Amino acid sequence: MRSVGVVTSVLFATFLASELKTGLVAQTQSSQAAVAREPVVVELFTSEGCSSCPPADALLAALDTRQPFGSAEIIAIEEHVTYWDEQGWKDPFSSSSWTTRQYDYAGPLHNGNPYTPQMVVDGTAGFVGSGGIKARQEIEKAAATRKAKVEISEVSPVQNNSVAFKISVEKLLNAAPRDPAEVILAITESGLHSSVKAGENVGKELQHSPVLRELIVIGVVGKNGQEGFAAQPVVRLDSKWNVGNLRAVVFVQERKSRHILAAAAVRLTQGDMASR
Repeated sequence: MRSVGVVTSVLFATFLASELKTGLVAQTQSSQAAVAREPVVVELFTSEGCSSCPPADALLAALDTRQPFGSAEIIAIEEHVTYWDEQGWKDPFSSSSWTTRQYDYAGPLHNGNPYTPQMVVDGTAGFVGSGGIKARQEIEKAAATRKAKVEISEVSPVQNNSVAFKISVEKLLNAAPRDPAEVILAITESGLHSSVKAGENVGKELQHSPVLRELIVIGVVGKNGQEGFAAQPVVRLDSKWNVGNLRAVVFVQERKSRHILAAAAVRLTQGDMASR
């Protein structure tokens, strides 16, 4: 997978440059406004201890910052797993909860044992995380399916390391019967980096996309998704997190199939909130 990771990362960079040159990605402001972008959650399971992961991290960063596909609003989440932590370098952003989340995908995605880097698009497709061409295919495919609308509003200013949200989810469009649709609130942080001192990436300065910091199930959409959902959760923020780099992500995910049926994201600032 390591050789594939390097090659596909180069292919994606070439592809993206070509798209920009031909104008397929570089749309005018007016044309972008005319096309409604469908939110697509793109998760990357990664580790600073994995030498094939930096190209995948770079790909996720490009997807997040450039938003290269006109049909999709890409909501990027970088999740650092723990099973590399005993290989010489302990990833400062790893969590056993994110490892468990990746294992929860193994059955529904039929991909056997978890691996890094793994990209998962809307909970429906998993593949080697540095595969730019595959990423485009799956993101555009996911964007073709309309999701229920999620709103995040009336956020109180960040005070005393906590923030309050008002969240609403409309009736779900494609909910599976008897598969609870959980409403999940995530906090991610951008701008993180590490100088790796040991392990496979020793000597490298690694830059990261929005890193998952917190993940909370705040409820379930009732009656097979037909009731909608509303809540006003309060989230505690770690004092070490940079508030200016934090984003709140809300998505609805079926517990069994792992399909994501709705999503939205907002950026936080000290005493204010800005849309993506």
